[in-house]
Amino acid sequence: MAANDGEEEATVSLVDVLEEDEELENEASAVLGGSDSEKCSYPEGYVKRQALYACNTCTPKGGEPAGICLACSYKCHEGHDLFELYTKRNFRCDCGNDKFGEMECKLFADKEKVNSGNKYSHNFFGLYCTCDRPYPDPEDEVPDEMIQCIVCEDWFHGRHLGCVVPDCVELQEMICESCMNKTPFLWNYAAHIRKHPEETEGSSEEGSCSGCRLREMKSSGKSRTLQGAVFWPSAWRTKLCTCTDCKVLYADAGVSFLTDEMDTVLAYENKGKSTEQAEQAGGAEGRDPLMSALNNLNRVQQLEIIHEYNDMKTELKDYLQRFAAEGKVVTPEDIRQFFEQQQSRKRRRANAGQYYCS
Repeated sequence: MAANDGEEEATVSLVDVLEEDEELENEASAVLGGSDSEKCSYPEGYVKRQALYACNTCTPKGGEPAGICLACSYKCHEGHDLFELYTKRNFRCDCGNDKFGEMECKLFADKEKVNSGNKYSHNFFGLYCTCDRPYPDPEDEVPDEMIQCIVCEDWFHGRHLGCVVPDCVELQEMICESCMNKTPFLWNYAAHIRKHPEETEGSSEEGSCSGCRLREMKSSGKSRTLQGAVFWPSAWRTKLCTCTDCKVLYADAGVSFLTDEMDTVLAYENKGKSTEQAEQAGGAEGRDPLMSALNNLNRVQQLEIIHEYNDMKTELKDYLQRFAAEGKVVTPEDIRQFFEQQQSRKRRRANAGQYYCS
């Protein structure tokens, strides 16, 4: 065993690999976990937040924009060219309404002709940012991340935001420059919350105009450059004044959702994670039996399984990249097909090996 000390130090156990992949999978599935994959969301009305898609096959550019829920993307638009829109707020599923011509929704056909309360953008035609380009963009060779504005919910390249993108961007909410200019009172908050957080503790008492925090900030004389997107620290929404006048101000600007703690993408993802964990638990207690079984294997057996697992993971990644390159949504049927192919190859290898056994 002494000769293998170096190898053991450099080798990661299969349990570690699976736990790391499980964490990544939970992050990725959080967006879908908050939405129902079996039932059309239309009967729920304008859903506070849900995963959405646009069908380039049924509603291509040049026509009217339309959005479909997660379940309809699976059941009604399987095999279609879909744009994944991440999540949108206050949206009602359009699948099968007048924007889709003769097509009917397979999950809930009794729908109004249009959903007048829905808001659309160029995202519904697969275009993003101020550069109005697709993502992924085959003509863009510059590595860059896409960041979503929490107001207009469009996605922007970091280099097109007109500001320095912070290192901990995933922990912060962003409002693009255009939305900041449409809600100019937010510039006052930006000047104080970013630089003087201790002066904005709490919010004004609900229903009272005495001591309006926004009015106090305006009279302080503190300001900042009115340019570029603004990245907001954690819990910044709790600093917003909720007096009567400010509530009217938010409503007039169409941003009343900023005072709703359940509006955030983080709250939606946490809901999705909780749903996924509850489903996976299924009432079972204790540690995952797979993990327990792996810990009981000897070193050689664990290494053999690690190699098999890494091969499968590489093949699955290559398989999924084809969908990403074509902008297609991966359905449960696609995943089943992948693993059926894996099983078929495994059987062929096993059968071939029989001829060499004595």
